[in-house]
Amino acid sequence: MNNRFYLLILAACTIIAGCNNNDDKKTDTTPVVVKKPAIMQPFRFHKLIEVSPGNDFDVLSWGRGSQAVGSFLILHSDSSGMKYNTTTGDLDGSIVDVYNSDMDLDGNPEILIQAKATDTTNYAVIYAFEFNNSKANKLDFPKLTSSQRKGYRGNDNFYIKEGKFMREFPIYDGDGKNAKPTGAKRLLQYGLRNNEFTVQQVSKDSTLKSTTKTTATPTAKATSTEKKKSSSTSNQSSTSSSKKKKKKSDDNSSTTTHKKKKKKHHHSSDDN
Repeated sequence: MNNRFYLLILAACTIIAGCNNNDDKKTDTTPVVVKKPAIMQPFRFHKLIEVSPGNDFDVLSWGRGSQAVGSFLILHSDSSGMKYNTTTGDLDGSIVDVYNSDMDLDGNPEILIQAKATDTTNYAVIYAFEFNNSKANKLDFPKLTSSQRKGYRGNDNFYIKEGKFMREFPIYDGDGKNAKPTGAKRLLQYGLRNNEFTVQQVSKDSTLKSTTKTTATPTAKATSTEKKKSSSTSNQSSTSSSKKKKKKSDDNSSTTTHKKKKKKHHHSSDDN
């Protein structure tokens, strides 16, 4: 009797332990949300750029008391060469993103920091550096020309494509608060040659302009045709006038000859 009692207790414990194991398994399958580590003050932004194993760039912005201005830090860690360098500079606005490229294909990485200024147009500012071993060479990013800036109201979109630094932004019509988007976008492509940026526009601003040119072409052709017709008519008129003058000249010449002949005939009659 006692043995049966103990067996029943053992079976009950086994069942309870099995249920607990199932509960533990269910708990393990629950997804764990990993929170992004918060950036401690006075730092506001951080992004790690891994160029190659052991060659890392930590880009940070920092400052207290104002979000409109501050400074940026580029911490270069070359763990394979045991070299660590810091590059810093003044920051206008806040950092939006950081890009890594090698536009001139010389093996030296370029770090490009995109910041957005806090004015009415939210224009973009680019801080660019090329790193050669432990030396940081500052690159002057070109400003938009008057033609490239026409209709510009900020809201830039930067990205790397086929080793080139691309810049795309919408075009607006009008100034200030009355400016309205046209639906067209301007796309610029930046490259690097001899440590200087090259830039070219790789898109048409608007399909309306090309349509206007297309419709204007027949008019130009028609005008050209009209000019040819007018020139032809003028030539015909000139030819006709020339023919008339020639005919009149021939008639005058004939009349003169006839008069001369008649006069000669009159003298011969008097002699008789």
